[in-house]
Amino acid sequence: MRMKPAAPFTQVLSLSAALALSGVTTPAGAADTIAGQPDISGVWAHAFPRPGQPADPRLDTGPLPSPPLKPAYMAEWTALRAKQKAADERGEPTAGLEARCLPDGMPSLMFAIYPLEVLQTPGRVTIIEEAFSQTRRVYLDEPQGKVGDVEPGYYGHSVGHWDGDALVVDTLGLKESVPGYRDIPHSDEEHIIERIRLIDPDILEDQMTVEDPKVLERPWSFRFVYRRMKGYHMLEYVCENNREYTDQNGGTHLQLGSH
Repeated sequence: MRMKPAAPFTQVLSLSAALALSGVTTPAGAADTIAGQPDISGVWAHAFPRPGQPADPRLDTGPLPSPPLKPAYMAEWTALRAKQKAADERGEPTAGLEARCLPDGMPSLMFAIYPLEVLQTPGRVTIIEEAFSQTRRVYLDEPQGKVGDVEPGYYGHSVGHWDGDALVVDTLGLKESVPGYRDIPHSDEEHIIERIRLIDPDILEDQMTVEDPKVLERPWSFRFVYRRMKGYHMLEYVCENNREYTDQNGGTHLQLGSH
C-alpha cells in the first residue's frame, strides 16, 4: 500500500499561524512569544560577580538579609551552619541534597549555579535547571490551592499571572523535609511569592518573598538576578556519580575530587 505523500513545506502551518487558528495571537515580529506577555524565554545564568569587570548596579543583589527566624528555629539553623563550616574546614563537607542525587527544591532551584531555561507556552511557564534536569511548572491564570489540599513536593504547586511586565508566581505545598534556601528550615505553611521581570533585554530579575507564620517572625525578601546566555544549548545532566563513601568506622563522608 502506497503512503500518501507528505504535504508540501509551504502547506505546513507556522507557529504563529497555528496559534492564530487556536485563538491565540502573537505580537508583530514575535512569532515565538505569547500575546500580551513579555518574552522571558531563553537560557539564563545566575549573575555572579565577574572578577576584573566593572560592577553593574543592576546585577548587585546586595548582602542576603538575615532570615527573621523565630528564636527556636534560629538556634537550630545557627548550630547547623556552624557544623557545616567546621566540616568544610576539615575538607569533609556535609552531604547536601545534590550529593544524594536529590533535587534542590524551592526556592534553592532559582539560585542555580547551573543554567536555567525558561519556556513560555499558552497557559504555562516552564523553568528547567540544567542540574538534574529539574523541571518547575507555573500554571497561568489558575486558582491556587490551599495548604493541606496540595500534594507536597520539592518545587511545590506554582500558579502565576502577568501583572504588567512582571510574572507574579505563587507557590505552596513544599515538602518539609527539603531544606529551604541556605538550609533555612520551613514548615508546611511556607508560601513563596515571586515577581519575575526583565530589567533589560538580557537581564532577568526574580524578587522573592518567603512567608511562613510557623517559622518566620515576618516575611523574608531577597532578590536573584540572571544574565541571558545567548546561543547556549542546555546539556544533559544525570546524577549517576554518588560521591558519598563509608569509612571503616561506619561514618558517611563526601568524597572530594573526581572519581
